[in-house]
Amino acid sequence: MRYLPLTDTDRSAMLAKIGASDIDALFVDVPEEARLSGPIEGLPMHASEMAVEKHMRRLSKKNLAAADAAFFLGAGAYKHHVPASVDHIIQRGEFLTAYTPYQPEIAQGTLQMLFEFQTQVARLYGCAVANASMYDGSTACWEAVAMASRIARGKKRKVVLSGALHPHYAEVVRTMAKFTDDEIAGALPSLTAKPDDDGLIARIDGDTSCVVVQYPDILGRLPDIAKIAEAAHEQGALVIAVNTEPVALGAVKSPGELGADIVVGEGQSIGVGLQFGGPYLGLFAVRDEKYVRMMPGRLCGETVDAEGKRGFVLTLSTREQHIRREKATSNICTNSGLCALAFSVHMTLLGEKGLRQLAMENHRLACIAADRLAKVSGVEVLNDSFFNEFTVLLGGDARQIVRKLTKQDVLAGVSLGRLFPGNEALANGLLVAVTETTTEEDIETLASALEEVLA
Repeated sequence: MRYLPLTDTDRSAMLAKIGASDIDALFVDVPEEARLSGPIEGLPMHASEMAVEKHMRRLSKKNLAAADAAFFLGAGAYKHHVPASVDHIIQRGEFLTAYTPYQPEIAQGTLQMLFEFQTQVARLYGCAVANASMYDGSTACWEAVAMASRIARGKKRKVVLSGALHPHYAEVVRTMAKFTDDEIAGALPSLTAKPDDDGLIARIDGDTSCVVVQYPDILGRLPDIAKIAEAAHEQGALVIAVNTEPVALGAVKSPGELGADIVVGEGQSIGVGLQFGGPYLGLFAVRDEKYVRMMPGRLCGETVDAEGKRGFVLTLSTREQHIRREKATSNICTNSGLCALAFSVHMTLLGEKGLRQLAMENHRLACIAADRLAKVSGVEVLNDSFFNEFTVLLGGDARQIVRKLTKQDVLAGVSLGRLFPGNEALANGLLVAVTETTTEEDIETLASALEEVLA
């Protein structure tokens, strides 16, 4: 039975209120060729449950799973080992049914977990305060830009994006900025061994509210955050550091230590599997407590009750859609609570020592991979610094080479032509990610496959 609570009169009144002529007017931003004009061709109007299950199983067999291939994909989503204990703990009924504290004071276990999660993120990022998580890394990046604009109180409208910022993050920022007065100054990455820090600094001026720089960047290189922060602060601009691989912070200095004012990123690497692209986990922290009331999302705090017993509360909920609505400081309506729990459990199991060991193993294997690929004719390793991800330049279009290698069950990496479509100057670039799940046999498989297709 379908539940249709609105009458035609109700719908007409709603459309009139928002100034839309009909329902189709709500979809004008979707290209005509992308819209369905009727039922999907070849799809039956109905089928039995058993028939659908069989059909879906047949479709699933067409997938090449990460565990069944030599896997070198990264670019913001990484294959790490998640201990079985993480899934066991997050699926306990106490957590699984109460991971978002809509009635917070009675969800003390969830609040305590979020409080500890915030502490872990703050320490990881080298910041004073972290919130209770965001939707994902890209939306956290936009929320940081919006926060910088609020701090500038509209007096500075220029947002400088590093050319080496993940293009999907940059696109989210540009999309959201359409509804503001912010001017987004973007760029493309330069295929150089070192990031173009001087070029980024040259684009900062007195009208800049913030500078957004990725660390490590989209090509795997490590920009000089301290140098960029010094130049930005001289112009009165904030520095937003984006980190898509939190495991890297077990091996390199945190962005907060280096002078970044706001640090955001993706937490998927710790506790959260690839999961075909989501759900993932946005991380958000600030270096200075004076900005805490400008932060988006929720903040859990520790307190004592009337009897002096330790307890936890939602100290700040600055989004306040339920009260402020159009004046709310954030676009985020909830935190990624279950993914935050998985992150916190995995981080607790690792501890500081374990995280550092994990980071060093990632870097060790990445160095082995870079050294081996450098010996392949037609392959040039671009980076002179990297953590577990680096860029190679191939003797041909990387997109075509990647497709050929998938037929050998080798997922060779992410082509820059895919990340930056239409930019042929980057077409030969391939982003290769190596984690603790990569074996030396996998590395040899990749190198041998490249030798074959590039011969």
